[in-house]
Amino acid sequence: MRLTPLVIAATSVALVAPTAAQADSPHAHTPAAPGVSVPGGRYEHSVELKFRAERGTTVRYTLDGTTPTRDSRVYSPGRPLRIKKDTNVTAVAFQGKRSSVPVSYGYLIKSREKPLARLVVMSDVHVGSHATADKKYESFFDTIGSIFPKPDAILSNGDMINDNGDGKGPDHRIVSEIFQANLARKGMTDTQLLISNGNHDASLAAIRAGYPKAWFPDSGGGYYESDVKGLHVLTVNTETYNSDTAQRTWLKGRLAAITADPAYAGKPVLVQGHRPTTGTTMDGQQASNPRLAEDLSAFPQAILFSGHSHLNINDDRSIHQRDFTSVNDGSMSYIEVDHGYQMVTDDGLADRFESPTAQALFVEVYKDRTEIARVNMAADKHDIYTGGQWSANWQPPYASAGTLGGSTWTVRLKGSTNKQIKDNFRYTDAERNTVAPKFTTRRPLSRVQDAKGGTALRIAQATDDQMVHHYDVDVTDAATGASVVSSKVLSDYYFMPRPNSLDIPVPGTVRGGRYVARVVAVDAYGNASPAASLTSPLSGGGDGAAPPGGAPGPRLRPSARPGQVRSCRGRPRPAPWHACRPRPPRRRRCPRRPGPPSTAG
Repeated sequence: MRLTPLVIAATSVALVAPTAAQADSPHAHTPAAPGVSVPGGRYEHSVELKFRAERGTTVRYTLDGTTPTRDSRVYSPGRPLRIKKDTNVTAVAFQGKRSSVPVSYGYLIKSREKPLARLVVMSDVHVGSHATADKKYESFFDTIGSIFPKPDAILSNGDMINDNGDGKGPDHRIVSEIFQANLARKGMTDTQLLISNGNHDASLAAIRAGYPKAWFPDSGGGYYESDVKGLHVLTVNTETYNSDTAQRTWLKGRLAAITADPAYAGKPVLVQGHRPTTGTTMDGQQASNPRLAEDLSAFPQAILFSGHSHLNINDDRSIHQRDFTSVNDGSMSYIEVDHGYQMVTDDGLADRFESPTAQALFVEVYKDRTEIARVNMAADKHDIYTGGQWSANWQPPYASAGTLGGSTWTVRLKGSTNKQIKDNFRYTDAERNTVAPKFTTRRPLSRVQDAKGGTALRIAQATDDQMVHHYDVDVTDAATGASVVSSKVLSDYYFMPRPNSLDIPVPGTVRGGRYVARVVAVDAYGNASPAASLTSPLSGGGDGAAPPGGAPGPRLRPSARPGQVRSCRGRPRPAPWHACRPRPPRRRRCPRRPGPPSTAG
């Protein structure tokens, strides 16, 4: 795909604080983010975690990827937090009205069983200079080392540079220098580095000239075979695959020979190629090379890793099984989401499909399974546009380095025949998740005042067993039926931690007017929640104004069932219903219930 030039090297700044605006004094001290006694990483035992924070602060934390608030669990000094399973831990230090930025740590908890091989799979590095990449890749390799101190191989799956036919082939030498320096710094001298050809890599000749021969040992066509601790790794050239008869013959021949070997039964054959093939990951977005899918279809032991699309790995559509296993490996420069959605930015709703999040896969191959962990190299909340200019070069430190982008995928090749293996696949279209998101707060919608003094609809984020992908948001004028806002708004699921709420600007509201808001939470598979509704004067008064974390205006819980909402006393009433709106003086007001107890972690 076409990559916008990387134009700005900006220093990473603090994440948005999870509480109300902290304007009590321009000289007031902002607490430092908490530290931890055990760094994030991979462990073969449970972890007992202690937080370190400034004297006089209170540490609150979550274990579900959300941002801690003043209602989140309190850490008690001297009582360690035990982590027994894969977890993202996020902590904030509170002191009076002020709070630190949130900081997150990812923990992968494994058994003592030793894998046959450990591999890191990444793609779309897009390095163009030492100035923008040196510090980033120091941080990225530190994250790699925290999980795999000595990986057996790193697969870098195409687009090492950002050539657009403009003579940037020599940039491969810059990537080589950065990678070699970090491999040496981390003591990864025995780690194999295996590169595939991508559409921004200039040419095969440029790749060969830029790296050690062992990193790209092709014999002329950009494809080759490697041995990683006894595992077969086949690198294909997806820039030519469909029309390259010799390459197709080579791949099919090698797969047939490898899978026919009784000694290799039950083991995967790892295949890396830059572009995804048709009808596989992410519903086939940005796919090509249908003949690659055709040629792999006879070999269910194959696991194909592909990049190119930059599509994020948080989305569980990033793994797909039909005749073989396909895995999207994300991007090390910036990630994308499906097109056709909007993001909440400092400037309001914007047509965005990119975020400066960097991700990679950590693959462990065992005797009876392959485990694929999704890891964020950097997932701090930033807009891809800075000062009106596009940039994916946010610099460390990252408050999210090493956090998990989702649960670990496990691929098992169970069966003695191809049909039996395919019948036991679990990431198939037929097994797609059908659990819908749900709003868990009693009042998921509220009217607030945004930072610019305008009216906004606050959505308390819904929950899902995988992730909430977006919200269908519709706001209409109750009197005329005219649409004020109609948008599909992304949930910010690609950041760590995720914000607890989204503020949707509602422009053009008229003082005293009445507006009806309807919001549905939708996951990546299209499963939709019951609608949450709010009918309220969305402008013309300060009673509904609130900064993040402040007291919102009129709110309403989700409908009891389609066509009904619950009154403030809990009884179903026909929709629409005017939710507990302020009434004239001396008249009884509908009572406001207190917020629910914390369920974080």
